[in-house]
Amino acid sequence: MKAFTGLLSLLLLAAACNQTTKPAGTNAPAADTAMKATVAAPKFEAALVDNKKDPSCGMPVTAGIEDTLHYKGKVLGFCSQECKDAFAAKPDSFVVVYK
Repeated sequence: MKAFTGLLSLLLLAAACNQTTKPAGTNAPAADTAMKATVAAPKFEAALVDNKKDPSCGMPVTAGIEDTLHYKGKVLGFCSQECKDAFAAKPDSFVVVYK
């Protein structure tokens, strides 16, 4: 009987710890919903740009594109606003790798 009571207690404790409910009286999202909201999808897809790598830092555009810029008839993707700004300041100083 003690084993049954102990097992039942563990099951109830595990079930209670696994709940993701809203705190009482708030409009806060459940824990799992909040976590999903913080992981944002990239703004642009790699198929929409003409380069394979970020011209400023060399990061592959498949890792995520934050912003784009039109340069010499091509659409270039950049991993961050900082990389885009660095390229825009002196575009001819960067080597651009196209598909």
